[in-house]
Amino acid sequence: MESRAIVTLADSNYFDLLLELIDSIKNYKESRNVSICVLDAGLSNDQFSIIKNKVFSIKKAKWDIEVSSHKVKGKEWLKSQVSRAFLPDYFPEFEKYLWIDCDAWVNSWDAVELYFEACKNGKLGITQTIGPGYKVLTRVQWVIGKLALIKSQNYKHAKKSGFSENTARKIAFAPHLNIGVFSLEKNSKCWKLWQEILSKALSSGGIFGSEGLAMNIAVYDKNADTEFLPLTCNWIASNVLPKYDESNQTYVEPYLPHNKIGIMHLAAGIWKDNKDMRIDKSVKISIQTVQGSLVEKSLRYGH
Repeated sequence: MESRAIVTLADSNYFDLLLELIDSIKNYKESRNVSICVLDAGLSNDQFSIIKNKVFSIKKAKWDIEVSSHKVKGKEWLKSQVSRAFLPDYFPEFEKYLWIDCDAWVNSWDAVELYFEACKNGKLGITQTIGPGYKVLTRVQWVIGKLALIKSQNYKHAKKSGFSENTARKIAFAPHLNIGVFSLEKNSKCWKLWQEILSKALSSGGIFGSEGLAMNIAVYDKNADTEFLPLTCNWIASNVLPKYDESNQTYVEPYLPHNKIGIMHLAAGIWKDNKDMRIDKSVKISIQTVQGSLVEKSLRYGH
C-alpha cells in the first residue's frame, strides 16, 4: 500500500486539541495504515514527551519562506500559515498527505479515505465552504438606493497582498476554500504553484490567512486541478451547526438526508459567554437532534 500521512500543527495553547485529533484518528482500526505527523510550532518539552510515542514523526515548523521579523515576533504559531505548503520537505518519505488542522477531528473514516482518493494524479482534494444552510457568503454595504459596496475578504486580502485586479475579482465571489483540511500527493504540481503564490502574498500582505489566499488563487485563477469534496469532509461548525443523531450517537448534517459528518472543524471557535470551546472544554451549546429535541453538547472530540 502507498505510504500515507495525516499531518497537523500545534503550539502549546492547542495541545489538548492536538491530543483529541490524534485520539480521533486512532479510534479507527484503518488508522494503522496511516502515519500521523506533527509540526511543532511551540510545544513545551513535557507536551513533546507526551505525544512522541503517539505519532510517527514530529518536526519543528520553520519559516519556509522568509518573512519580515517584525510581522512574526512572538507568534510562532503563524508558521502554520507557511509550513503546510511544504509538507514534502518535512516528511519526504510519504506519497500522499492529508492535512487536518488541530482544531478539527475525525468523526468518520470515510472522509479520510475520500481525501486520499481525491488527490490521485496530482489533484488537490479540498472542500468549498458553501452548502445548504449557508446564509451569508459575502458582506455588502448598501450605500444609496441600489448602490452597494462589496466587502469580500478574499478580494480585500488579494489587493492588499499586491495581486492584480483581475486575480482579486476572480476570487472575490468564488466559494472560499478552507485549507484546514486538504490532500495532495508528494509529486503534485500544486505544491510549487501554491508556494510561488504564497511567496508573493507574504512579501506584500499580512501573514494570517496568506496560505489560504494563495490556495484560492491557485484554484480559481491558475486553475489548479482540483477535486471538490462534500461539505461533510470539512464541516466548519461556526458557519452552520450540525445536528446530533441520538439513535446512532453521532453528528450529522442539519438537513436531509442527514449525512454523517466526516471531519468536524472548530475553525473560528464556537463561542458562548465569551468563552471559546477550543480553549475551554466546559463550553457546551444547544444542538438540535434529528429526533426533534435539544441537547447540550460540546463539539470537541470525546466531550
